[in-house]
Amino acid sequence: MSAEPITLKPNDRAQHLLRVLIQRFIRDGQPVGSRTLSRDSGIDLSPATIRNVMSDLEDMGLVSAPHTSAGRVPTPKGYRLFVDTLVRYREPKGGDMEKLKMQLSGSANDPGGLVGAVSRMLSDVTSLAGVVSVPRGQQAVLRQIEFLPLSDNRILAILVINDREVQNRILHTDREYSESELTQAANFINEQYAGQAMPTVRDRLVDDLEQLRASMNQAMVDIIAVAQTAMDPQTNSDFVLAGETNLMDFAELSDIETLRRLFEAFSKKQLILELLDRSIHANGVQVFIGEESGYRILDDCSVVTAPYELEDGTVGVLGVIGPTRMAYDRVVPIVDVTARLLRSALGQRH
Repeated sequence: MSAEPITLKPNDRAQHLLRVLIQRFIRDGQPVGSRTLSRDSGIDLSPATIRNVMSDLEDMGLVSAPHTSAGRVPTPKGYRLFVDTLVRYREPKGGDMEKLKMQLSGSANDPGGLVGAVSRMLSDVTSLAGVVSVPRGQQAVLRQIEFLPLSDNRILAILVINDREVQNRILHTDREYSESELTQAANFINEQYAGQAMPTVRDRLVDDLEQLRASMNQAMVDIIAVAQTAMDPQTNSDFVLAGETNLMDFAELSDIETLRRLFEAFSKKQLILELLDRSIHANGVQVFIGEESGYRILDDCSVVTAPYELEDGTVGVLGVIGPTRMAYDRVVPIVDVTARLLRSALGQRH
């Protein structure tokens, strides 16, 4: 887990009350008062004793008292102690496991679809936002390309990548081309560049165009120049985010300005990619609570991530984004299990 260590440790009684307070606050989202703690704690303590313990925890920076309430709420530091030492993690329910396994098995032959399916399933199972990055370093190799003419000066490029994956891309041209011209261009690309990584094909097409001008008609050169734009490996430096609207269900994230800034961060992607990259070489699950992410927009959020690695060394990261008031006891094991299941599903393709 990621965090600075807590230097002040509450005693066993205070730890128990802190655990009960955090569990209650996660469940209800309301400040927790002494009377509630006395009832829920299962130990015989007077309200005065509980208030004294709460005061000690507040002095340690583990809880705070909102001005509008006599109750206390956990601070990010309190959540950190809870996640690292107090929480009792629960194995994922059988129904959750079955959902994950079925979704993974149904998409195992389509890596792009698999990443999207896992993101949606993480969101569905946790009721948070699910995020999965495509394995970093995974090579997209061109096996075959075909061109089909469309209306309005457009061409459909059909690419077969890594033997199984098929991608369709629309290319815009300055004029219409005949089927024979498109077939001739496709044959040339397949003969010269099939079996090479997509970025390599794109770069070689750029380099070779000048030489091609002397030996090919203008139509062929124009088609190949347009075709280079189809060679960007669109699925290999990105992530899939699902369930962002689940965050609207949490009062602490639901005001319009917070949501606007969160969704803007999601759409720009760079912030999320940088955060996921920090988990690439982690040993298991990482939990970033509030300011630990390093991004102000996520100060009211927690991000739970886990890397997954394939036999060829490529690495990706998956996880969930939600409020600091998330059910860590349930979410952390789900993220951990999902990473292992995804690694297994993707490994079956190699």
